[in-house]
Order: sequence, then C-alpha cells, then structure tokens
Amino acid sequence: MTTDDLIPTLAIGDASHDGDQLDREERAALRRVGGLRTELADVTEVEYRQLRLENVVLIGVYDRDLTEAENSLHELAALAETAGAVVLDGLLQRRPHPDPSTYLGRGKVQELADAVADLGADTVIADTELAPSQRRALEDRVKVKVIDRTAVILDIFSQHAKSREGKAQVELAQLEYLLPRLRGWGESMSRQAGGQVGAGQGMGSRGPGETKIELDRRRIHTRMAKLRRQIKGFAPAREVKRANRDRFHIPSVAIAGYTNAGKSSLLNRLTRAGVLVENALFATLDPTVRRSRTPDGREFTLSDTVGFVRNLPHQLVEAFRSTLEEVGNADVIVHVVDASHPDPAAQLATVRDVIGEVGARHLPEIVAFNKADLVDADRRLELRGLEPGAVFVSARTGDGIDELVDRIAEALPSPEVEVTLLVPYDRGEVISRLHVSGRVLSTDYEEDGTRVTALVHPERLDEVRPFLT
Repeated sequence: MTTDDLIPTLAIGDASHDGDQLDREERAALRRVGGLRTELADVTEVEYRQLRLENVVLIGVYDRDLTEAENSLHELAALAETAGAVVLDGLLQRRPHPDPSTYLGRGKVQELADAVADLGADTVIADTELAPSQRRALEDRVKVKVIDRTAVILDIFSQHAKSREGKAQVELAQLEYLLPRLRGWGESMSRQAGGQVGAGQGMGSRGPGETKIELDRRRIHTRMAKLRRQIKGFAPAREVKRANRDRFHIPSVAIAGYTNAGKSSLLNRLTRAGVLVENALFATLDPTVRRSRTPDGREFTLSDTVGFVRNLPHQLVEAFRSTLEEVGNADVIVHVVDASHPDPAAQLATVRDVIGEVGARHLPEIVAFNKADLVDADRRLELRGLEPGAVFVSARTGDGIDELVDRIAEALPSPEVEVTLLVPYDRGEVISRLHVSGRVLSTDYEEDGTRVTALVHPERLDEVRPFLT
C-alpha cells in the first residue's frame, strides 16, 4: 500500500476542512435539462384545438443530488403539460439555498430573462413554492408571468374536479393559496389614514374607506367560510355509506399511491369498475368505491383515491382531508408504485408521508409494483431489494393480479369465532349475511332447517345467538 492509497480522516472542527465547496464553474452556470421540450411539431393540431397553448420555461435550484433535481424537473414538465402548457426549456442552478429575494440570484435572473426572451416564453414555473416577494421580484426582472409548482398542481385539480365536493375542495385550496399573494398598486393599496395631525395625516389626507385589497381579502375570507361549511355538509352522506359497510362488517381496502401509478387501472382490473383511466397526472380526484370478493367468498370494498405527488401543497392535503378519510378508515392499504418510474423510492416515501398525515401508518400495507410488464428482470431485482415483500402486477395484462388478491385476503381481518347454527328455512337472510361477512365452513340441510358451521366476527355474535346449537 502506498501513501497515495491512504485517505486522511478529518475530525469535526479540523481547520484543514472548511466545509463542502462548490466548483466555480458549477456556481456560475445554469444547467440545462434535456428532454423537457414538449412543443407540438404539427401546428395544425393547435389550430384544430382552437387555443394557444402557454409556452413555459422551468427553473429549479439544487444543492447536491443532480439526478433527483432532474427527476423533479421532469415531473414538473409532466405537470405543466397536463395543465395544458408547452415546455420550451428547463434550467437548474446549483447553490446551497435558493436566493431569498429572487430565488435564482440576481445574475442568474438576468440570464433567465434573456432565455425567456429568446424562446418567446409566456410563463416561468419554479420547481418549489415561491414566497410572494420572490415571485414579484422575478416577474419584475423577467417581464413575464411567474408561478410555482403549487399553482400548477392547483390548476390541474381545478380542471379535473367533477363532483360538487371535489370542486369545493379545490376552490378552497386555491383561495388559501391566493390569500397571501394578493397584489395591488398605488392608491388601491392605501389604508385609511387616522387623525394623526402631527404626522401629516390629518384633514384632507384620509383614505376613501375600505380599499380594494381589503375588500378582496374580506370576500375571500367569506367565500372560504362558505366552502368549509359546504365541505362539512358533505360528510354525513359519506358517514351513512360508511356506516352501512360497518353494519354488515364489510372490510375496506384503499388503493393509494403516486399520481399516474395506475391506481384506477388496477381498480378496473380487480372489479371491472369502468373508472376513467387516463395517462395524465391527477386524472382521479373523486374517490370511487366498488365491491369485490376474496377467493374464499368474503366481500370487501375497494376505494380508488386521489394520487399524491412530491411537495404536495399543504392546502390540498387539508382541503382533501375528507377524501383522504377513505385511506384513514380502511382496513388494508394497497400502495401502488409505478415500477417503470426512474425514482420509485421517492414515490414510496412521498406517499407514506401523506398516509402518515392522515393517521394511517399503522394500517397493514401491501406494496404493489404496477406496470411490471414494462421492466426487465434486473429492474425487478432492484425493486425487490427496495421492498422485499412487494407484489409485481400489471393492470394492463393481468399478470400478478391473482397473487395480489390472495395477499389482500390474507391481510383482511378474518372472522375469528367458530359457531354452529340451525337456521330455519324462512330465515335465509341469515345464511346470506354469513356468506358476505363471515366464512361458511360447512352446510347441511335437515328437517328443521339449515345447519351451518361458520366463522363470524365477535361483533356479530348477538345477531346469530338465537340460532346457536
């Protein structure tokens, strides 16, 4: 071993080490991310759709992990395209922290402005949530509209919401996002002046009363209060449906996962539900509940829920908390992951964070790697190392579906108490309920009725007690 092979270990506080340094070239450069341009080659398609798609440039800041930053920017490009925009370019700058005033720093903002002018972009989208002051400073320098990742996600949600509850939830999230970002100019921003004569604010200098921005804020607060009452009013209907399922002790399974992981396709494959399936982010906003059966005949419900995404706006988690209750009240969670995604570990972490926010981390979880037909054996080995107990399925081809159903049957709460009943022939509904919520082991037909040996839930013992033998 030579001295060149020896790597000195630096102790904490070692004077020879002054922290991680950024190379001068990296600090001075905006890094372009390839493969983001989504402009249509055939302009006739735009003319046919009779709209002018918004041209956008994406920007982001990263500290260490370039691959993660590029994956995040590619995801932002997919979000922008889903919202109806054309991505012209994507720019990344390496710096320890975003600039508190202009996000990219003054010099880089000028380079961004030049790139926007050269490309003819209408909008700049930042791959994070911008502070109101950062957004204003960027708009003043770049001279085009500047929005952030949260605004794009809210826009997609507003396009895809179909039910009254979904629309109310999205509008509430939009208003919560808009409230601190109201902007006015000149006298419309002025407040009422008091009678402070010494400060030059006496007679002749009083304001006109309630200003426009104050009026806007008051209207927003009033509308938000109305929306919260509306969303609260939708709860009883869900509670009635959930109570009916609980009354018959029908277990529930929630399908959760990253957006566009194939949750709706999987629900259709399991139940033939006929739910809308689209290769777009957040195609499903309203939960769909369908019934299915285990191989041994037990009934359970499957719920398709809204997808998650990294940096999901807090306003949306709060607004869609009523929808996410389907996850929190389930007996089992089927966590669907896109096996073909370049960063499945980030998808898993993001979804588990949101599941934790709704208080469902204690529930049994089955990880299902969907789109398994798109990955090779080596990729499967990598994913198996990531989640050893996962199931590989393909909602498109049907591969692995039987194994997934078997895993769901194992995870569902099973009837525990064995009973032997003699049920009169005119009480056939008792037998029917045993097949639905219990597990019938044997059936014999006698002169006085049907003799049944079954497993039932402890909560149902009172219902079958009159027929015990």
